Amino acid sequence: MPTCLGLYVEKNLIKYAKVSKEREATKVEAFGVKFYDKLGTAIDQIVNETYSYKLPISINLSDERYNYFELFSMLNEKDMKQAIKTEFDFLCEEKNYNKNAIESRYIITSDLTDDEEVKILHVSTNKTELARKSQELDGYKLTTVTALPLDLPNLIDLTPRENAVIVNMEEKTTLTTITNGQINRVDILEQGSKQILDNINKKENSYARAYEICKNTTIYTTEGLQENTNEYLEEIMPTVYNIVTNAKRVIDENEIQIDKIYITGTLSVINNIDLYFQEYFANATCEVLKPYFLPNTLTSINVKEYMEVNSAIALALQGLGEGNKQTNFKNAKLSDNLKGGKKRENENLTFSQRIKKDFSGSFDVIEFWLLRLTLSLLFIAILYVIFSNILMGQIKAKYDEAETRRAEVQAQIDKMDADIDRVKKLGSNYDKLKQNLIDLDEKLTERYRNKNAIPNLLNEVMFAIPSGVQLVSIENPTEKHIVIKAKSERYEQLGLFIGILKQSILNNVVSDSGVKQDAYVNVTIEGDLQ
Repeated sequence: MPTCLGLYVEKNLIKYAKVSKEREATKVEAFGVKFYDKLGTAIDQIVNETYSYKLPISINLSDERYNYFELFSMLNEKDMKQAIKTEFDFLCEEKNYNKNAIESRYIITSDLTDDEEVKILHVSTNKTELARKSQELDGYKLTTVTALPLDLPNLIDLTPRENAVIVNMEEKTTLTTITNGQINRVDILEQGSKQILDNINKKENSYARAYEICKNTTIYTTEGLQENTNEYLEEIMPTVYNIVTNAKRVIDENEIQIDKIYITGTLSVINNIDLYFQEYFANATCEVLKPYFLPNTLTSINVKEYMEVNSAIALALQGLGEGNKQTNFKNAKLSDNLKGGKKRENENLTFSQRIKKDFSGSFDVIEFWLLRLTLSLLFIAILYVIFSNILMGQIKAKYDEAETRRAEVQAQIDKMDADIDRVKKLGSNYDKLKQNLIDLDEKLTERYRNKNAIPNLLNEVMFAIPSGVQLVSIENPTEKHIVIKAKSERYEQLGLFIGILKQSILNNVVSDSGVKQDAYVNVTIEGDLQ
């Protein structure tokens, strides 16, 4: 039966899955997660442990880029390829990329807003990175190198009308948006498992231990708050929060009604991660991605073990022929020297002798109709070439006209940008002057208010002091702080005085317990001016 070993490789971590298919049955024969110091040694160990010496191997791209082009849907295949190449050449020129150092693939999807156009999801990566991937698996049967976000839909039994997003929280987080059962776009978030594992590794000095801590972590939700007993939640929650909020921002910006959100990747092992997502996506169902072919008889623990290596399973399924075959960056090579086979009967004949031999004798019915079909196809091909050349000439003329208009519009935009910069500079100077006036006004207001505060205080104390209470001193040690020393023969009179101060004269009033000296009780009262 066809079998493939899927390897998802990132810094310090490999997820692997050996997957086989027989007709409609799919089986994961071996899987696991391995942390490594030397990648080549780790790959050798996985191949040995899974007995995959001669099996096809499927591996993920790294640091790939995603771009999008919109083209006329009625272009034929040849013209479509040329148009995509032209669009990518313009992009490389705009971004200052070396197009000769880049390998690319693409898939064509429907444009949701215009039936006369198609959307091109274009994937590119550095050729040096591809060569490095091949070197890592030198000696093994590497057959598939592909972008993981495009392979993750292999794990889902998609319906034709399903709108979903796959949130894959690996080293970085990717969002694969699926509309009407087709991949529509891929977005990349910089936040991912790398930040969490690196932070925990600084304390534990072990990536394997950091991964186990994530597996044993339960995050809290607003519906069921629990006492924070996990000391590593402070390392985990900020990153998870950033992932969820940024994912929501991207999904909302795409303006597509999403029915379901599938959660996968390294951080999906965190308990309650689906409930945490659900709080932010009230109009969609959030669930941890479970491969569609897993039997329902598995326990939740066993299912979770499979879901830990979803990325490797998706890559293995891609290697087995599922998904978009045109996104494979590993080019198959034919041997230049084919050995064996029968020696053709007319191998030693001259060209003229072969022609005479092939056309000698009369045509039978099948040969007659084959000849007739060949001539018809040849006539159609000639017409096709003629009309294609005419159409391409018209397209080129329109394209040149569009380029001229684009240059004119760009010139106007540049002028507008210059005007906007000038307005921003003037606005910035105005804001600084305005802030300086506000600060000066506040300083003057505060100065006048403090100037009258002390006389007002003395006036209020004079009318409010109870009989029998004598003021010893009133001090103003700091800007608003007041210290009053008073004495009386009775505690009650001092208490009344303190109460009056608290009620209407000072803020934050405090006093000591009082010291009795001779016939008087001395007390120190402190507070702040209102």
